[in-house]
Amino acid sequence: MKIVDARVIVTCPGRNFVTLKIVTEDGVHGLGDATLNGRELAVASYLTDHVAPLLIGRDARRIEDIWQFLYKGAYWRRGPVTMSAIAAVDTALWDIKGKVANLPVYQLLGGASREAVRVYCHANGTDVDQAVKAVAHHLDLGYTAIRVQSGIPGLHSTYGVAKGDRPYEPAEKGGVSEHRWSTEAYLTFIPRLFERIRAEFGDEIDLLHDVHHRLTPIEAARAGRSLEPYHLFWMEDPTPAEQQDAFRLIRQHTVTPIAVGEVFNAIFDCQQLIQEQLIDYVRTTVVHAGGISHLRKIAALAELYQVRTGSHGATDLSPVCMAAALHFDLSVHNFGIQEHMPHNAETDVVFPHEYSYRDGFMHPGDAPGLGVDIDEALAAQYPYDPAYLPVNRKLDGTMHSW
Repeated sequence: MKIVDARVIVTCPGRNFVTLKIVTEDGVHGLGDATLNGRELAVASYLTDHVAPLLIGRDARRIEDIWQFLYKGAYWRRGPVTMSAIAAVDTALWDIKGKVANLPVYQLLGGASREAVRVYCHANGTDVDQAVKAVAHHLDLGYTAIRVQSGIPGLHSTYGVAKGDRPYEPAEKGGVSEHRWSTEAYLTFIPRLFERIRAEFGDEIDLLHDVHHRLTPIEAARAGRSLEPYHLFWMEDPTPAEQQDAFRLIRQHTVTPIAVGEVFNAIFDCQQLIQEQLIDYVRTTVVHAGGISHLRKIAALAELYQVRTGSHGATDLSPVCMAAALHFDLSVHNFGIQEHMPHNAETDVVFPHEYSYRDGFMHPGDAPGLGVDIDEALAAQYPYDPAYLPVNRKLDGTMHSW
């Protein structure tokens, strides 16, 4: 089962995706997502110019050996570009192995640990009233876990809030936009938002909220404590996690569960957070954390410390990644929840897939491999279109975490 071809497909059916397609001498192909939002072509070049030539002639069955070859063999390890490229290779090889075995990937990972994968959705509004309407709408769609974001009075734009009637998409075309931020306004407003949501919908639904790395540890502690009366499922990314022991301060002051990790790309980024039980959910993704193989190692470490998974699953990841995440989710024992943002209709046609949603749960399907493919002819009709994530400044102009 030697690899005879490895090529990168870049397409933009509404937003940019990078896909690696690996083909074996037997004619079996596998797909891996390599999308890095706002830096897509960096990963495409890494794969095309450096990784793909090294794959030709290698045995596609030797997934772990190839992973270690690409990780340790490059000497310059880790980082989002390198790990997204490795993830694409790893995911494509699992796809191939499943097709050859005529089994869905989750069966190769030990079989299902549950009947389906519980997912959460995004409800947002420019103000509290609009957020309330969005929550009601998603309840009608069957979701029982809902992330709630709202515009903040006095701020022109707020993370997680869509523009007009379009679904939320942070990447913007036409250059980098600058947003303004006030920590003080946010900390005052956010408890009021969840007080209203609980008053409207009661205690039966699970509520989540994303802080998006914008607070200092003590500010995050204040936010977590102020949200305790509304018993959130989690408070996501309360502070930047480069300094892992900063989460000790948050833990000392609040029992609001903490989730973090969508920007992590290796087990070392979350090792201390897991081992000291400073978080409750690790949100590492298939595409940014080295693929299914590495994500399984993170989950195994987390299971020892009763930390659960909650993988990032926004639309900046392609259906290839969503499929891979669902196979992973279905198999690991310490699964917590999976983020779910439906792709647009054009993306779903470019990437036909077997996974499905119903009543707050998803299932990857039982097709061999990942159960997702790419229509290359159709993908070519959607050329790359540069888009960038915004940057954030405080009201006085100081650069701040977006």
